[in-house]
Amino acid sequence: MTLDEVWQVAKNWILTDGVKLLVGVIILLIVFKIINSFSGSLRKRMEKNNVDATLTKVVHSVLRVGLKIVIFVLFLGYIGVDTAGIGGVIASIGVAIGLALQGSLSNLAGGILIILLRPFKLGDYIEGQGEGGTVENISIFYTYLVTPDNKTVMIPNGSLLNGNITNYSKKSIRRVDLEYSVSYNEDFEKAKAVIKDICLKNQMILKSPEPFIRVKTHGDSSIDIVTRVWVNSGDYWSVYFQMQEDVIKRFEEENIEVPYPQLDVHVDNIVNK
Repeated sequence: MTLDEVWQVAKNWILTDGVKLLVGVIILLIVFKIINSFSGSLRKRMEKNNVDATLTKVVHSVLRVGLKIVIFVLFLGYIGVDTAGIGGVIASIGVAIGLALQGSLSNLAGGILIILLRPFKLGDYIEGQGEGGTVENISIFYTYLVTPDNKTVMIPNGSLLNGNITNYSKKSIRRVDLEYSVSYNEDFEKAKAVIKDICLKNQMILKSPEPFIRVKTHGDSSIDIVTRVWVNSGDYWSVYFQMQEDVIKRFEEENIEVPYPQLDVHVDNIVNK
């Protein structure tokens, strides 16, 4: 082909398919911008209406990505690409990937079920698969936890959903279980009264249900007193540590002996005959 012929072909393409491609790209960019604006507005409205943060984030992501995929496929059809053939290729690739990534598909199903069943939400403190932490993010494949020492743990959704999940934030109040020991020489009723007084003076401990304070066991060298108090979930550890400090201080002030492990050894003198 001569240079003039090449230019004529290029000119014809520009005036026909080229213009069509340019118009398609412009429309594609405009529609993508509209999708971003629409999904962003929907997210803000859901947040304003106090919709659960997890559901809001998932709806926003799925809507934004899903609509863009649909529009892009329509764009390919508009510029003359055989989308039926592309669909067949995508389906074949999907089957191959599905067979190779069965674990990932399990995680995908687990992520969908977590979103639907809502065993926990963002900000909850949970334990699962031997890990514990605050839920920072729930993606379609993994759940991200932040541990108390600020480490990020990624747990596959399939494994997480198929195991036991303990949600410490689901209920508004929790029970703190404590145990204190006094010597057999001490008046355990006095010790119980001291513990009860401490509980009543602690503003973080709920008055209803009222504290439970009873003798639990007769140990080898001590009488063990169990103490159970109810607190708001956010005050659990504050009450736990405060009680440990307050009880030992009051026991010292009241001269209540706190026992320590001891072993009495008796030696018999054997006289040789």
